[in-house]
Amino acid sequence: MTTRIACLGDSLTRGQLSADYLDLLQRRRPPGDVRLARFAVNGDFAHNLSRRLDAVVADVPDVITVLIGTNDARASLPGYPVERAMKRKQLPQRPSADWFQQGLQAVVERLRTQTDATIALLSLPVLGQQLDGAAARASQAYSRMIAEVATTTKAAYLPLHERQTEELRHADPPPIPYRAPTPAESVSVLVRRAVLRRSLDTVSRRRGLVLTTDHIHQNSRGAGLVAEVIDTWLSTRSA
Repeated sequence: MTTRIACLGDSLTRGQLSADYLDLLQRRRPPGDVRLARFAVNGDFAHNLSRRLDAVVADVPDVITVLIGTNDARASLPGYPVERAMKRKQLPQRPSADWFQQGLQAVVERLRTQTDATIALLSLPVLGQQLDGAAARASQAYSRMIAEVATTTKAAYLPLHERQTEELRHADPPPIPYRAPTPAESVSVLVRRAVLRRSLDTVSRRRGLVLTTDHIHQNSRGAGLVAEVIDTWLSTRSA
């Protein structure tokens, strides 16, 4: 029997600027075992996701995975263009940790009441690759909030941040400081990928990055860990 899985998120789930973890997850499962549906918008905050759940409910999924919060975490870092993000994403207030938790809880509560799906919340990918840096600490702090929401709402918690932290410690990467990509740099990655046929992994290697192309978006190794964490949970769930 095919399991219908709705994957919710931001650009990491959209798979344009990141390697596509949905594709990698599909490859890990037996043929016909899962049907994956993507519900993702680049740049979304938890608030944005909470406002676009009608399509998810209408899809009638068996399982829902939620990977959201990277942009909320980034907004807590010095130098993040908060006002520009608020205008672009039509946010009614400045992003904050409390507002993130409220938004994520609203997502789970609506999905819980309007679907029969099993809901799983993923912790965030590591921002940057300096585990003692401010960006990585922000992704860790927001991941802890995700764990709290999962406990409160009785959703499953999938430890992506912990798995990526383990991978980075094992890799012992060069201490390249975190620097958020500009919109122009994001477009440049798309051009290199579409026109010059350069893979995201090539971009990563040239920049000395292990799991990402730009400290945020995932290369195939980073996206592979997303797929691994979901696949491991699915296997445990169906055992």
